[in-house]
Amino acid sequence: MTTKRPTLDDARAVLRAKFGFPDFRPGQERAVQSVLEQRDTLVVLPTGGGKSVCYQVPAMVLPGLTVVVSPLISLMKDQVDALTTRGIPATFVNSTLTSGEVSERMSRVMRGEIKLLYLAPERFDVGTAAERLRGVGVSLLAIDEAHCISEWGHDFRPSYLRIAQVREKLGWPQVVAHTATATPHVRQDIARQLRLENPETIITGFDRQNLRYHVVPTRTDAEKDAALAAILREHEGVAIVYASTRRNVEKITRTLEQEGIAAAAYHAGLDDAHRHAVQDAFMNESVRAIVATNAFGMGIDKPNVRVVVHHAMPGTLEAYYQEAGRAGRDGKPSEVYLLHAFPDRFTHEFFIKGAYPERPLVEKVYQRACTLADKTGAVSLEPASIAASLPGKVSDREVESALRVLIQAGAIRSEPESGGRVFVRLLATPDRIKRELGASRALELGLLRALWRVAGDALNDGAPIDLDGLPPGFGGAVGTMPLLAELERGQFLEWRRLGGGEHVTNPRRPLSAFPYDWSALERRRKNELSKLDAVQQYAYATGCRRGFVLRYFGDPAAGKDCGGCDNCLGTHDDTRRQKVAPSPKPGEKRKARGAARDKARREPVELVASPADAQLLERLRALRTRISKEEQVPAYVVFPDRTLLEIAVRRPKSPYALGEIRGVGPAKIDKYGERFLELVRTSDETEAA
Repeated sequence: MTTKRPTLDDARAVLRAKFGFPDFRPGQERAVQSVLEQRDTLVVLPTGGGKSVCYQVPAMVLPGLTVVVSPLISLMKDQVDALTTRGIPATFVNSTLTSGEVSERMSRVMRGEIKLLYLAPERFDVGTAAERLRGVGVSLLAIDEAHCISEWGHDFRPSYLRIAQVREKLGWPQVVAHTATATPHVRQDIARQLRLENPETIITGFDRQNLRYHVVPTRTDAEKDAALAAILREHEGVAIVYASTRRNVEKITRTLEQEGIAAAAYHAGLDDAHRHAVQDAFMNESVRAIVATNAFGMGIDKPNVRVVVHHAMPGTLEAYYQEAGRAGRDGKPSEVYLLHAFPDRFTHEFFIKGAYPERPLVEKVYQRACTLADKTGAVSLEPASIAASLPGKVSDREVESALRVLIQAGAIRSEPESGGRVFVRLLATPDRIKRELGASRALELGLLRALWRVAGDALNDGAPIDLDGLPPGFGGAVGTMPLLAELERGQFLEWRRLGGGEHVTNPRRPLSAFPYDWSALERRRKNELSKLDAVQQYAYATGCRRGFVLRYFGDPAAGKDCGGCDNCLGTHDDTRRQKVAPSPKPGEKRKARGAARDKARREPVELVASPADAQLLERLRALRTRISKEEQVPAYVVFPDRTLLEIAVRRPKSPYALGEIRGVGPAKIDKYGERFLELVRTSDETEAA
């Protein structure tokens, strides 16, 4: 008898009964239909678009089990709690559980009592989890945060690369992969890595039209703090403030409290109870703002966040757009701000450089490790001391990353402590041994003879010995080690246990002889730097910011005038004032859009600054500041930011070329022209050198 395949009407009935929604959102229906048609499916929905429904509802109407691969332990628990509250049989297995709890949950899965099982990808690295689940019958493999599988994605995780192998062990179930942020290149990579067969790719517009995008130029943390306080006073409602480090989270929280704005700090350094208390305070709105690292927000469904502020520039547009998308999930107008200072880039460059060390540095660290290693290859690798011994400025973090590469390549191995293997070096001469080890110490003398039979003359320089391989009369490692300790106290020999810590695999072998994909390392470093460039270009963009982001993600809806960002509304504050321009009223908005269109007709195409242009721009601003102080006039009277940006990008070399730039007239050329032109020429010479 043929089993009737579930239909979209069946799925819609589950949506209403279990989730309380009358119908699917845009994109969700296509995704659910594709899954029910047994097609591999790639779903790209913006943050807040309801991606989880695209596999949770099918899981309820499909036979068998749905396995959900998720990278975030906290997100697993939140989703499972929400599902069980709705009466949906779901559970998770991760490292927070005891072995007994894992066994109990897996038993329920094996009995067919569970419809959705959440697992981290690392769970499949050991044991037979995949084979056991195959016996249950896996109908659907759902991959959450699917961009993690691509080295071009903003959160690449090597553990995700093994999911295709897991799929094979599960019996090749169909796959539905989800992400909120994936460029066309990343989407292609996801399909390739997961071995999706002719996948249905569903992309709903990245455009969140209820969000208004702003960038506030700043130079110092003090300017950022003042701008942040002004933004929160200007706009009502709950706010999320993202900061780059735990330390900054705490500092910004104190600053807001001093300004009379109720705020709470959230980061991974808090214990579970404190973290839940902060989360509850945010959800019930007993605090106005939550200041957090990017760990906050995953799976947090609070629809009425009115403001999201990035106190520091994120490292990728994907991360920025995902975090900004936590504003206005209820569809009502909300504000998104980036407080931008050019030095924010340096923090990200530091981490990129540390995560993806250059090959010359790895080779230097390897040479140093070979020099420090003893004859067995054992070496004490202290990153700080190695960094101090290398020429130039090398950080501990860079050395740690280089050591990680060396371990991955097999040039260095990290071993657990071994019970029976020791390294022994003979110190006493044969005459002294005969003279001092008489009949009363026959056992120790016998041990020395046994060691000599194993290692011979090599014992004088030191040799590795397997104590469990000695004659049985010595009692193996347990019985022999006290004798070795006694002989060492008498300075007959010295010894130490082998294993534990790091070993150079073969100090005489060049690094080039070990297999390692150096080109992949270089690709990933360049990819991360190019993503950083994209965020910087967004910050310096003079055209539509919404269009910039949509073009980055390959969304055909990208336009030149959205009427919903500071550039299109004409509210961008490019004079570094700490006052934040209020959002225009409806009538003012129409006038501003009209003015923006007129302005766009007069102005050249959007300028995009490269990292080198951005550095020149900072020097131009410094010169403008000196001139404004000399003449005791506001900085914008010398030149506005828009003019400085065009100078930085176009790099005029003559007064005539300078005069072609908007905002530069004959009087300003006579007054300031040569000083700015000289700075441009000097910058070009420095970069060329």
